[in-house]
Amino acid sequence: MKLLKNWNLPDLREAGKRTRGAVERVDTFMIPANAMNMGEGKHYWISTYGCQANERDSETLAGILETLGYGQAESPETADVILVNTCAIRENAMDKVLGELGSFKRIYNARPDVIIGVAGCMAQEDEFVKRVLAHYPWVRLLFGTHNIQDLPALLAEAMDSQERVVHIYSRQVEAYVNLPVKRFGKHKAWVNIMYGCDKFCTYCIVPYTRGKQRSRRMDDILEEVRQLKEDGYREVTLLGQNVNAYGKDLDEGLDFARLLEKTAQTGIERIRFMTSHPWDFTQEMIDVIARYDNIMPYIHLPLQSGDSDVLRRMGRRYSAEEYKGLFDAIVKRIPNVAVSTDIIVGFPNESDEAFQHTLDMVKACRFDSAFTFIYSPRPGTPAAEMEDPVSMDVKRARLQKLNSVWNELALEKMKAYEGRIVQVLVDGPSKRNPGVLSGYTETNKLVNFTGTGVKAGDIVPVYITAAKTFSLDGEMTGPRR
Repeated sequence: MKLLKNWNLPDLREAGKRTRGAVERVDTFMIPANAMNMGEGKHYWISTYGCQANERDSETLAGILETLGYGQAESPETADVILVNTCAIRENAMDKVLGELGSFKRIYNARPDVIIGVAGCMAQEDEFVKRVLAHYPWVRLLFGTHNIQDLPALLAEAMDSQERVVHIYSRQVEAYVNLPVKRFGKHKAWVNIMYGCDKFCTYCIVPYTRGKQRSRRMDDILEEVRQLKEDGYREVTLLGQNVNAYGKDLDEGLDFARLLEKTAQTGIERIRFMTSHPWDFTQEMIDVIARYDNIMPYIHLPLQSGDSDVLRRMGRRYSAEEYKGLFDAIVKRIPNVAVSTDIIVGFPNESDEAFQHTLDMVKACRFDSAFTFIYSPRPGTPAAEMEDPVSMDVKRARLQKLNSVWNELALEKMKAYEGRIVQVLVDGPSKRNPGVLSGYTETNKLVNFTGTGVKAGDIVPVYITAAKTFSLDGEMTGPRR
């Protein structure tokens, strides 16, 4: 296959630059003439890795493809376009993506006209892109997080020329809003309120792969929520790499507390948000969450480390003491609140004492749940250049110890639900047992329960009979609504 020379390859150095000017917002979506109806009679398949932002991006990819006439395939084997939407947070994610790309070779060999593409955060990393170009010739399309809107033109180019198309922006780009969307859920919806991140934690690749912080206009967000409510959705999750920084790039004096309150006033039944950075979590936010019953009492508040020196080297902008003060303020002000967190062990030069400080913080906060990881260096970030004498065996032992501690504390939190009645938004049958229903409480606890006359999207009262570390069991006790 002939290789084009005009590829737009990613450049992390360029991606890390920031300008002071406002980002232009583009409200229109144009389909080139040569891409009109190109998908009639054809099908697409999207494989998604990573966070909720990636899931929401996949909904946009699907929306664009269906606007072009494509239908959703039942499997990649029957698809004419296969897209892998990638996540770049950890190294093992790359291994999974490359493994899946390798499995698609047989599909390409059987049907050379299939277009196999890679999108998302990993496509913004130069080393990954070079690896794909060198070893996966059946991947014919690569584009990043900043040019999803170009998918029609990119597909048309790949089809017309039969060449590999690589088009990835690493510069500050316009914020494209109001793109087509195909919602994957029927009663829960993701709502982007902003894109990008300007925090530059030393271990994190996201500011480079997602670009400069760009907030959507509040009126557009609220209109989307109102439309979702009218369409029968019962829960929305406001999404951003750091939702608490919402509005800082706008000239309208907006902040997340105001947006959260306005969203609550739409009357939609359940509101969640992901993800918060402790640095920007204000007292006004805490007050708004406490004031409105339809803002769910669940907060994901990444700690990352319980040691102030490690936090400083991570570039987190708060100390362990400041985090604990914020945590205490949240728990004191918001009734029945549940708090989850992220924790990294084995950050470069983490001492035994520093790790103990993390354990102490976990014991003091007694988080409802925690997502724990061994530090994974991401090329291009400052932390990847730090010397690190701590062995992987030590890091694994620390992770095992941390998981043992928080699992025990989380089980105690779950046990407190036994004998209580909780309101569960039903997702549908349990994945493990079709005869059992499952859904989530207001505090984001997974509940598996028995009941009759219930469908996905109902909110039902459930009596909790037993608690496990990661879920609750129960019985429906009253009518659905």
